[in-house]
Amino acid sequence: MKRGLRLRPPDDRRLLLNAFVTNGVSHIYHGLWRHPESRQTEYKELDTWLDLALLLERGRFDSLFLADNVGLGGDHRGGWDVRIEEGLHIPINDPTALVAALAAATEHLGFVFTSSIVQEHPFSFARRVSTLDHLTPGRIGWDIVTNANANAFRNFGLPGLTAHDERYRWADEYAEVVYKLWEGSWEDDAVRVDRVRGVYADPAKVHRIDHVGERYRVEGPHLSEPSPQRTPVIHQAGSSSAGRRFAARHAEVQFIVAATPEAAADLIDDVRRRAAEAGRRPGDIRFVQGLSFVVGSTEAEARRKSEEIDGLLSLDGLLAHMSGDLGIDLASLGPDDPIDHLRTEGVRGIVEQVIANAPPGRSATVSDLADAFSRQTRVVGTPEQIADEIELWRRVGVDGINLIYAINPLSFRDFVEQVVPVLQQRGLVQREYSGGTLREKLFGGGSRLPDSHPATAYRRSRARR
Repeated sequence: MKRGLRLRPPDDRRLLLNAFVTNGVSHIYHGLWRHPESRQTEYKELDTWLDLALLLERGRFDSLFLADNVGLGGDHRGGWDVRIEEGLHIPINDPTALVAALAAATEHLGFVFTSSIVQEHPFSFARRVSTLDHLTPGRIGWDIVTNANANAFRNFGLPGLTAHDERYRWADEYAEVVYKLWEGSWEDDAVRVDRVRGVYADPAKVHRIDHVGERYRVEGPHLSEPSPQRTPVIHQAGSSSAGRRFAARHAEVQFIVAATPEAAADLIDDVRRRAAEAGRRPGDIRFVQGLSFVVGSTEAEARRKSEEIDGLLSLDGLLAHMSGDLGIDLASLGPDDPIDHLRTEGVRGIVEQVIANAPPGRSATVSDLADAFSRQTRVVGTPEQIADEIELWRRVGVDGINLIYAINPLSFRDFVEQVVPVLQQRGLVQREYSGGTLREKLFGGGSRLPDSHPATAYRRSRARR
């Protein structure tokens, strides 16, 4: 164990395992789709995803997490050419259609997908989620994002990117609308299925929501009857101050990409403090750290495989990705230029973390931003060494791992076949799935949100029918 860390006492809670992907060619490690063992160019083929889902279920993963984009990021080198040439978030297909297909082939694997506040009206989105939660059954999670992509906003008829903190105000209202639909529109005993009387549902127990807000006016009622979880497991990934406030109020699982275990501990403590101030229990939120792994039977083999990854990695692609997130063309800066002065309405959390974790005596640079994506969270070693590192993250308060692949499916296969057995031997991850919905599997309680979550304030709405 590293010295100087605030290690938490050992506990018996297992680690959560998520696989982090997109329904497209290139996600985080840009350029690696060229690797001979990559199937990333086969993203259009259902068999590619069926094989991955079954592999993850064999490895007792909790969820397949499908990130998404609904617009191209900001300019890099003055345009979008790099993105299109490298398959960087274009082309990309709808993750929810994929979830529906994979649900039939799996029994336990959860499915978490990204949907931003800009891309779909909350009324139609609520029905989409309820439908998927019925079909899975009860294995759905929603990664709610505010979206930092100006092109996405223009694709949906808006003039450009809404200001950073205003997007979170928007997200608060969006969440309020879907909570009212999921939790408050249908009472628990509204569905009767009375074949003798010919009554499927009791109209006295199905309510309008009559939401009138700054952005939305929604009468209701919700068109779907209550699904196994009603509200999906709420995931969120914001790490800026506004993002942490939102996570503290809404998230059940927060994805983090801390540069070090120390940084993770600080973030977790801050969000848990904010959650308590919002009237929630600190244990209501699980924190899942993004890490990638290069596994070798020896250290030398692992280093060789890591060097092979670096040889295919596209620095231009990494910087284009960051340019899109920040809304700043990083190609206009040099690799050693400091980033302390950058001001952005895009993704702020990653910049704030990189600046905070700069080496003593120097400013964070553009190169540090690229490293944050490709190297800072990469763990290279034997299965035992990787298990040691994972255990360290767990001891500072991390509840799980969001596995970032370099090569799909090779990165996942190496982890399932070589690292998971070591983690199971140490009692860190599950050997078998428990029953129930995704929420029951993750938290061990019931299928519905706990009373401490703000969505439950809308249960059994007394609104007029």
